[in-house]
Amino acid sequence: MRLVHQASPWRSLFHEDGTLNASALNAPLDHLFSKLFSTFPSPQTSLADVYAWQLPLVETLVHYDLPAWRISQIISDHNALLYRQAIAQSLDEMQAQGWGAPPVDYCILLLGSAARFESLLGPDQDNALIIDDYPDHRHVEIDGYFQALGERFTQRLDEAGIPLCNGHVMARWPMWRKRLSEWHAQLDIWSADRRVKRVQQTNILLDFAPIAGNPALAKQLGESIASTLPKAPLFMDEMAALLDELPVALDRFGRLASSPGLDAPHEQALNLKHQGLLPLISAARLLCLRYGLRDIPTRERLIALSHATDALTSAESALLVAAFERLQQRLLDQQRYNKARGQAADGWVDLRRLREDERLLLKFDLQQIKRLSASAQSSV
Repeated sequence: MRLVHQASPWRSLFHEDGTLNASALNAPLDHLFSKLFSTFPSPQTSLADVYAWQLPLVETLVHYDLPAWRISQIISDHNALLYRQAIAQSLDEMQAQGWGAPPVDYCILLLGSAARFESLLGPDQDNALIIDDYPDHRHVEIDGYFQALGERFTQRLDEAGIPLCNGHVMARWPMWRKRLSEWHAQLDIWSADRRVKRVQQTNILLDFAPIAGNPALAKQLGESIASTLPKAPLFMDEMAALLDELPVALDRFGRLASSPGLDAPHEQALNLKHQGLLPLISAARLLCLRYGLRDIPTRERLIALSHATDALTSAESALLVAAFERLQQRLLDQQRYNKARGQAADGWVDLRRLREDERLLLKFDLQQIKRLSASAQSSV
Protein backbone atom coordinates (compact mmCIF):
# COMPACT_ATOMS: atom_id res chain seq x y z
CA MET A 1 0.00 0.00 0.00
CA ARG A 2 1.35 3.44 -0.93
CA LEU A 3 -0.02 6.48 0.84
CA VAL A 4 -0.99 9.51 -1.18
CA HIS A 5 1.29 12.42 -0.29
CA GLN A 6 -0.50 15.02 1.78
CA ALA A 7 0.48 18.15 3.63
CA SER A 8 1.56 17.68 7.23
CA PRO A 9 -1.53 16.91 9.36
CA TRP A 10 -0.35 19.39 11.97
CA ARG A 11 -1.08 22.25 9.50
CA SER A 12 -4.69 21.04 9.28
CA LEU A 13 -5.51 21.13 12.98
CA PHE A 14 -7.94 24.05 12.72
CA HIS A 15 -10.63 25.18 10.33
CA GLU A 16 -10.49 28.77 9.11
CA ASP A 17 -13.11 29.67 11.73
CA GLY A 18 -10.78 28.38 14.46
CA THR A 19 -12.62 25.16 15.31
CA LEU A 20 -10.73 21.88 15.66
CA ASN A 21 -10.43 19.83 12.47
CA ALA A 22 -10.02 16.39 14.04
CA SER A 23 -10.95 14.52 10.87
CA ALA A 24 -8.03 16.01 8.92
CA LEU A 25 -5.63 15.16 11.75
CA ASN A 26 -6.83 11.55 11.94
CA ALA A 27 -7.29 10.97 8.20
CA PRO A 28 -3.91 9.25 7.54
CA LEU A 29 -4.39 6.83 10.42
CA ASP A 30 -8.05 6.21 9.56
CA HIS A 31 -7.01 5.38 5.99
CA LEU A 32 -4.40 2.94 7.26
CA PHE A 33 -6.63 1.26 9.84
CA SER A 34 -9.43 0.76 7.33
CA LYS A 35 -7.14 -1.42 5.23
CA LEU A 36 -6.49 -4.01 7.91
CA PHE A 37 -7.61 -3.34 11.43
CA SER A 38 -11.30 -3.45 10.55
CA THR A 39 -10.85 -7.24 10.61
CA PHE A 40 -7.80 -7.65 12.88
CA PRO A 41 -7.36 -9.70 15.00
CA SER A 42 -9.94 -12.00 13.42
CA PRO A 43 -8.89 -15.54 12.48
CA GLN A 44 -9.09 -14.51 8.83
CA THR A 45 -6.23 -12.06 9.18
CA SER A 46 -2.91 -13.83 8.73
CA LEU A 47 0.25 -12.88 10.61
CA ALA A 48 1.84 -12.17 7.22
CA ASP A 49 -0.89 -9.58 6.49
CA VAL A 50 -0.40 -8.02 9.91
CA TYR A 51 3.36 -7.82 9.37
CA ALA A 52 2.96 -6.41 5.86
CA TRP A 53 0.95 -3.60 7.44
CA GLN A 54 4.07 -2.42 9.28
CA LEU A 55 5.73 -0.52 6.44
CA PRO A 56 2.61 1.57 5.65
CA LEU A 57 2.32 2.20 9.38
CA VAL A 58 5.89 3.53 9.43
CA GLU A 59 5.21 5.76 6.42
CA THR A 60 2.12 7.13 8.17
CA LEU A 61 4.09 7.87 11.34
CA VAL A 62 6.73 9.64 9.25
CA HIS A 63 3.89 11.72 7.81
CA TYR A 64 3.14 12.80 11.38
CA ASP A 65 6.77 13.94 11.75
CA LEU A 66 7.57 11.44 14.50
CA PRO A 67 11.31 10.96 15.10
CA ALA A 68 12.85 7.59 14.30
CA TRP A 69 13.42 6.65 17.95
CA ARG A 70 9.69 6.98 18.60
CA ILE A 71 8.85 5.08 15.43
CA SER A 72 11.26 2.31 16.44
CA GLN A 73 9.35 1.91 19.71
CA ILE A 74 6.09 1.52 17.78
CA ILE A 75 7.71 -0.95 15.36
CA SER A 76 8.91 -2.92 18.40
CA ASP A 77 5.42 -2.86 19.92
CA HIS A 78 3.99 -4.10 16.64
CA ASN A 79 6.55 -6.91 16.47
CA ALA A 80 5.70 -7.81 20.07
CA LEU A 81 2.06 -8.07 19.03
CA LEU A 82 3.09 -10.49 16.27
CA TYR A 83 5.05 -12.55 18.79
CA ARG A 84 2.07 -12.78 21.13
CA GLN A 85 -0.24 -13.79 18.29
CA ALA A 86 2.22 -16.43 17.04
CA ILE A 87 2.64 -17.85 20.55
CA ALA A 88 -1.12 -17.85 21.23
CA GLN A 89 -1.85 -19.57 17.91
CA SER A 90 0.84 -22.17 18.61
CA LEU A 91 -0.56 -22.90 22.07
CA ASP A 92 -4.09 -23.22 20.65
CA GLU A 93 -2.83 -25.60 17.97
CA MET A 94 -1.00 -27.74 20.52
CA GLN A 95 -4.08 -27.86 22.73
CA ALA A 96 -6.19 -28.99 19.78
CA GLN A 97 -3.64 -31.70 18.96
CA GLY A 98 -3.73 -33.13 22.46
CA TRP A 99 -0.59 -31.59 23.98
CA GLY A 100 -2.65 -29.90 26.68
CA ALA A 101 -1.78 -26.74 28.56
CA PRO A 102 1.84 -25.83 29.41
CA PRO A 103 2.93 -28.34 32.08
CA VAL A 104 4.79 -25.74 34.18
CA ASP A 105 5.25 -21.98 34.28
CA TYR A 106 7.35 -20.44 31.53
CA CYS A 107 8.42 -17.08 30.16
CA ILE A 108 9.32 -16.30 26.55
CA LEU A 109 11.86 -13.49 26.18
CA LEU A 110 12.54 -11.03 23.42
CA LEU A 111 16.26 -10.39 22.99
CA GLY A 112 18.34 -7.69 21.31
CA SER A 113 16.81 -4.64 19.67
CA ALA A 114 13.28 -5.98 20.19
CA ALA A 115 13.89 -6.14 23.96
CA ARG A 116 15.33 -2.60 23.91
CA PHE A 117 12.29 -1.44 21.87
CA GLU A 118 14.68 -0.18 19.19
CA SER A 119 13.65 -2.31 16.20
CA LEU A 120 13.78 -0.74 12.77
CA LEU A 121 12.71 -2.34 9.50
CA GLY A 122 13.78 -5.86 8.56
CA PRO A 123 14.68 -7.49 11.92
CA ASP A 124 15.24 -11.21 12.34
CA GLN A 125 14.23 -13.23 15.38
CA ASP A 126 16.10 -13.21 18.69
CA ASN A 127 14.29 -14.91 21.54
CA ALA A 128 14.73 -17.28 24.48
CA LEU A 129 12.63 -19.30 26.88
CA ILE A 130 12.77 -19.72 30.66
CA ILE A 131 11.04 -22.83 32.02
CA ASP A 132 10.18 -23.06 35.70
CA ASP A 133 12.15 -25.75 37.50
CA TYR A 134 10.90 -29.34 37.33
CA PRO A 135 12.34 -32.73 38.36
CA ASP A 136 14.83 -34.34 35.99
CA HIS A 137 12.67 -37.42 35.42
CA ARG A 138 10.09 -35.20 33.65
CA HIS A 139 12.64 -33.64 31.26
CA VAL A 140 11.59 -35.47 28.08
CA GLU A 141 7.94 -34.66 28.70
CA ILE A 142 8.32 -30.99 29.71
CA ASP A 143 11.22 -29.93 27.52
CA GLY A 144 9.56 -31.73 24.61
CA TYR A 145 6.47 -29.58 25.10
CA PHE A 146 8.41 -26.34 25.08
CA GLN A 147 10.61 -27.42 22.19
CA ALA A 148 7.43 -27.95 20.17
CA LEU A 149 6.13 -24.54 21.27
CA GLY A 150 9.43 -22.86 20.35
CA GLU A 151 9.53 -24.49 16.94
CA ARG A 152 5.94 -23.57 16.16
CA PHE A 153 5.90 -19.92 17.14
CA THR A 154 9.29 -19.18 15.53
CA GLN A 155 8.16 -20.91 12.34
CA ARG A 156 4.98 -18.84 12.29
CA LEU A 157 6.99 -15.64 12.66
CA ASP A 158 9.33 -16.75 9.87
CA GLU A 159 6.37 -17.39 7.55
CA ALA A 160 4.93 -13.99 8.50
CA GLY A 161 8.12 -12.21 7.39
CA ILE A 162 10.34 -12.06 10.50
CA PRO A 163 13.04 -14.57 9.52
CA LEU A 164 14.66 -17.19 11.71
CA CYS A 165 17.91 -16.09 13.33
CA ASN A 166 20.95 -17.26 11.36
CA GLY A 167 22.85 -17.55 14.64
CA HIS A 168 20.17 -19.86 16.13
CA VAL A 169 19.34 -17.47 18.97
CA MET A 170 15.81 -18.78 19.38
CA ALA A 171 13.73 -20.72 21.88
CA ARG A 172 13.55 -23.68 19.50
CA TRP A 173 17.19 -24.51 20.37
CA PRO A 174 18.35 -25.98 23.74
CA MET A 175 20.99 -23.25 24.20
CA TRP A 176 18.22 -20.65 24.49
CA ARG A 177 15.58 -22.84 26.19
CA LYS A 178 16.37 -23.81 29.78
CA ARG A 179 14.98 -24.28 33.25
CA LEU A 180 15.46 -21.26 35.52
CA SER A 181 18.10 -23.09 37.58
CA GLU A 182 19.88 -24.02 34.35
CA TRP A 183 19.96 -20.36 33.31
CA HIS A 184 21.56 -19.55 36.69
CA ALA A 185 24.14 -22.28 36.12
CA GLN A 186 24.71 -21.11 32.55
CA LEU A 187 25.51 -17.61 33.78
CA ASP A 188 28.05 -19.07 36.21
CA ILE A 189 29.70 -20.98 33.35
CA TRP A 190 29.68 -18.06 30.93
CA SER A 191 31.14 -15.67 33.50
CA ALA A 192 33.79 -18.00 34.92
CA ASP A 193 36.53 -16.93 32.49
CA ARG A 194 37.13 -14.66 29.51
CA ARG A 195 36.29 -16.90 26.58
CA VAL A 196 35.10 -14.74 23.70
CA LYS A 197 32.19 -16.93 22.62
CA ARG A 198 30.78 -17.13 26.14
CA VAL A 199 30.93 -13.36 26.60
CA GLN A 200 29.28 -12.83 23.22
CA GLN A 201 26.44 -15.17 24.19
CA THR A 202 25.99 -13.41 27.51
CA ASN A 203 25.88 -10.03 25.75
CA ILE A 204 22.94 -11.34 23.72
CA LEU A 205 21.11 -12.40 26.88
CA LEU A 206 21.69 -9.12 28.73
CA ASP A 207 19.08 -7.28 26.66
CA PHE A 208 15.84 -9.16 27.34
CA ALA A 209 12.16 -8.44 27.91
CA PRO A 210 9.33 -10.86 28.78
CA ILE A 211 6.76 -11.24 26.01
CA ALA A 212 4.58 -14.20 27.11
CA GLY A 213 4.15 -16.38 30.16
CA ASN A 214 5.07 -15.54 33.75
CA PRO A 215 7.25 -12.38 33.92
CA ALA A 216 8.35 -13.29 37.45
CA LEU A 217 10.76 -15.80 35.88
CA ALA A 218 12.35 -13.00 33.84
CA LYS A 219 12.68 -10.90 36.98
CA GLN A 220 14.53 -13.75 38.71
CA LEU A 221 16.85 -14.08 35.72
CA GLY A 222 17.59 -10.36 35.89
CA GLU A 223 18.44 -10.66 39.58
CA SER A 224 20.79 -13.53 38.80
CA ILE A 225 22.55 -11.45 36.13
CA ALA A 226 22.92 -8.49 38.48
CA SER A 227 24.37 -10.64 41.28
CA THR A 228 26.71 -12.72 39.11
CA LEU A 229 28.29 -10.81 36.24
CA PRO A 230 29.64 -7.60 37.83
CA LYS A 231 31.53 -9.78 40.34
CA ALA A 232 33.29 -11.75 37.59
CA PRO A 233 36.44 -9.73 36.77
CA LEU A 234 37.71 -11.93 33.92
CA PHE A 235 34.32 -11.82 32.26
CA MET A 236 34.04 -8.05 32.63
CA ASP A 237 37.55 -7.60 31.24
CA GLU A 238 36.67 -9.64 28.16
CA MET A 239 33.39 -7.79 27.74
CA ALA A 240 35.36 -4.55 27.67
CA ALA A 241 37.96 -5.98 25.29
CA LEU A 242 35.23 -7.03 22.86
CA LEU A 243 34.44 -3.36 22.26
CA ASP A 244 37.60 -3.36 20.13
CA GLU A 245 35.71 -5.67 17.76
CA LEU A 246 33.18 -2.87 17.20
CA PRO A 247 35.22 0.08 15.91
CA VAL A 248 33.27 3.17 14.90
CA ALA A 249 33.31 4.21 11.25
CA LEU A 250 36.20 6.65 11.54
CA ASP A 251 39.71 6.26 10.16
CA ARG A 252 42.87 7.28 12.04
CA PHE A 253 42.48 10.83 10.73
CA GLY A 254 38.93 11.09 12.10
CA ARG A 255 37.29 10.84 8.67
CA LEU A 256 34.19 8.78 7.89
CA ALA A 257 35.33 5.37 6.71
CA SER A 258 33.89 1.88 6.54
CA SER A 259 36.09 -0.87 7.96
CA PRO A 260 37.45 -3.47 5.52
CA GLY A 261 35.87 -6.89 5.45
CA LEU A 262 32.31 -5.70 5.98
CA ASP A 263 31.24 -6.49 2.40
CA ALA A 264 30.19 -2.94 1.59
CA PRO A 265 27.80 -2.79 -1.37
CA HIS A 266 29.79 0.14 -2.83
CA GLU A 267 32.65 2.50 -1.92
CA GLN A 268 30.40 5.13 -0.36
CA ALA A 269 28.49 2.67 1.85
CA LEU A 270 28.93 2.74 5.61
CA ASN A 271 27.57 0.08 7.99
CA LEU A 272 25.92 2.39 10.47
CA LYS A 273 24.48 -0.49 12.48
CA HIS A 274 27.79 -2.29 13.11
CA GLN A 275 30.02 0.79 13.17
CA GLY A 276 27.76 3.27 14.93
CA LEU A 277 24.74 1.92 16.77
CA LEU A 278 26.26 -1.33 18.05
CA PRO A 279 29.37 0.33 19.57
CA LEU A 280 27.09 2.81 21.35
CA ILE A 281 24.66 0.13 22.52
CA SER A 282 27.45 -2.18 23.69
CA ALA A 283 29.33 0.52 25.60
CA ALA A 284 26.14 1.68 27.35
CA ARG A 285 25.31 -1.94 28.22
CA LEU A 286 28.76 -2.53 29.72
CA LEU A 287 28.63 0.62 31.82
CA CYS A 288 25.16 -0.19 33.15
CA LEU A 289 26.28 -3.69 34.10
CA ARG A 290 29.39 -2.24 35.74
CA TYR A 291 27.31 0.19 37.84
CA GLY A 292 24.47 -2.22 38.62
CA LEU A 293 21.77 -0.45 36.59
CA ARG A 294 18.85 -2.55 35.33
CA ASP A 295 17.76 -0.31 32.43
CA ILE A 296 17.52 -2.03 29.03
CA PRO A 297 16.65 0.57 26.31
CA THR A 298 19.72 2.50 25.17
CA ARG A 299 18.24 5.97 25.70
CA GLU A 300 17.23 5.04 29.24
CA ARG A 301 20.68 3.58 29.89
CA LEU A 302 22.42 6.76 28.73
CA ILE A 303 20.16 8.93 30.86
CA ALA A 304 20.49 6.67 33.92
CA LEU A 305 24.29 6.71 33.65
CA SER A 306 24.25 10.47 34.20
CA HIS A 307 21.54 10.49 36.88
CA ALA A 308 22.57 7.50 38.99
CA THR A 309 26.34 7.28 38.45
CA ASP A 310 29.37 9.42 37.72
CA ALA A 311 30.05 7.54 34.45
CA LEU A 312 28.58 10.37 32.36
CA THR A 313 27.90 14.02 32.98
CA SER A 314 24.48 15.34 32.03
CA ALA A 315 26.06 17.13 29.04
CA GLU A 316 27.79 13.95 27.83
CA SER A 317 24.57 11.99 28.25
CA ALA A 318 22.62 14.58 26.25
CA LEU A 319 25.17 14.45 23.41
CA LEU A 320 25.03 10.66 23.29
CA VAL A 321 21.22 10.53 23.40
CA ALA A 322 21.14 13.00 20.51
CA ALA A 323 23.72 10.91 18.62
CA PHE A 324 21.68 7.74 19.20
CA GLU A 325 18.51 9.41 17.92
CA ARG A 326 20.24 10.78 14.83
CA LEU A 327 21.83 7.42 13.96
CA GLN A 328 18.45 5.73 14.20
CA GLN A 329 17.01 8.45 11.98
CA ARG A 330 19.74 8.01 9.37
CA LEU A 331 19.25 4.27 9.33
CA LEU A 332 15.45 4.37 9.17
CA ASP A 333 15.58 6.94 6.35
CA GLN A 334 17.93 4.68 4.38
CA GLN A 335 15.80 1.59 5.06
CA ARG A 336 12.66 3.36 3.83
CA TYR A 337 14.57 4.50 0.75
CA ASN A 338 15.68 0.91 0.10
CA LYS A 339 12.22 -0.54 0.66
CA ALA A 340 10.69 1.91 -1.80
CA ARG A 341 13.09 0.53 -4.43
CA GLY A 342 12.57 -3.12 -3.60
CA GLN A 343 15.89 -3.44 -1.79
CA ALA A 344 16.76 -4.94 1.61
CA ALA A 345 16.34 -2.94 4.81
CA ASP A 346 19.80 -3.56 6.25
CA GLY A 347 22.38 -1.69 8.33
CA TRP A 348 24.12 0.17 5.50
CA VAL A 349 23.72 3.86 4.68
CA ASP A 350 24.79 5.52 1.44
CA LEU A 351 27.03 8.49 2.20
CA ARG A 352 26.24 9.90 -1.24
CA ARG A 353 22.72 10.66 0.01
CA LEU A 354 23.99 12.82 2.88
CA ARG A 355 24.51 16.57 2.64
CA GLU A 356 27.82 18.01 3.79
CA ASP A 357 26.33 19.21 7.08
CA GLU A 358 24.86 15.74 7.67
CA ARG A 359 28.25 14.15 7.09
CA LEU A 360 29.86 16.54 9.57
CA LEU A 361 27.18 15.81 12.17
CA LEU A 362 27.56 12.06 11.63
CA LYS A 363 31.32 12.38 12.16
CA PHE A 364 30.70 14.35 15.35
CA ASP A 365 28.27 11.71 16.64
CA LEU A 366 30.72 8.90 15.94
CA GLN A 367 33.42 10.81 17.82
CA GLN A 368 31.16 10.92 20.90
CA ILE A 369 30.54 7.19 20.60
CA LYS A 370 34.25 6.48 20.29
CA ARG A 371 34.87 8.40 23.51
CA LEU A 372 32.10 6.49 25.27
CA SER A 373 33.56 3.18 24.18
CA ALA A 374 36.99 4.14 25.51
CA SER A 375 35.43 5.30 28.78
CA ALA A 376 33.52 2.04 29.15
CA GLN A 377 36.69 0.02 28.65
CA SER A 378 38.62 2.05 31.22
CA SER A 379 35.83 1.68 33.79
CA VAL A 380 36.37 -2.07 34.17
